[in-house]
Amino acid sequence: MRIRTGILTLSDRSSRGEYEDLSGPAIAEILQARPEYDVQIVFSEVLPDDEPLISEALKRLSDVEKLDLVLTTGGTGPAPRDRTPEATRAVIDLEIPGIPEAMRAAVRDRVPTASLTRGVAGIRGNTLIINLPGSPKAVRENMEVLFGFLEHLLMKIKGDPEECGSK
Repeated sequence: MRIRTGILTLSDRSSRGEYEDLSGPAIAEILQARPEYDVQIVFSEVLPDDEPLISEALKRLSDVEKLDLVLTTGGTGPAPRDRTPEATRAVIDLEIPGIPEAMRAAVRDRVPTASLTRGVAGIRGNTLIINLPGSPKAVRENMEVLFGFLEHLLMKIKGDPEECGSK
């Protein structure tokens, strides 16, 4: 299954060139290191923590580019400018709370601050959107959780019942 993917890094400092984006490239590296997935990264961008800009980018990647998967990194904490979850909720058709719950649960014992992330996941049209934390280490830990169900979920979204195991 080919997975057309977009990556959005959401960071005021990185968007101004004050801080190197390490999380977006980490996502790309992790995805492309999994030979069982045919990942095609067709879009990668760094945006400031601006809720309307984030929402517009998510809509464009879902509605115009028709990507299968959009992964965001950053903007999920409790800081006043962390608005990625709100921007995501504003554009998704269906929220899937189990995804961020599973990601937080997987690392909570080792990283107590993982409970502070407010990331969400959901579907817009046929695009799966998942918010990841903003550090490369947290990206790696959370991506491992996704690999347990990513292909199955993407097939479900596409509506292929035979591929999904339900007949």
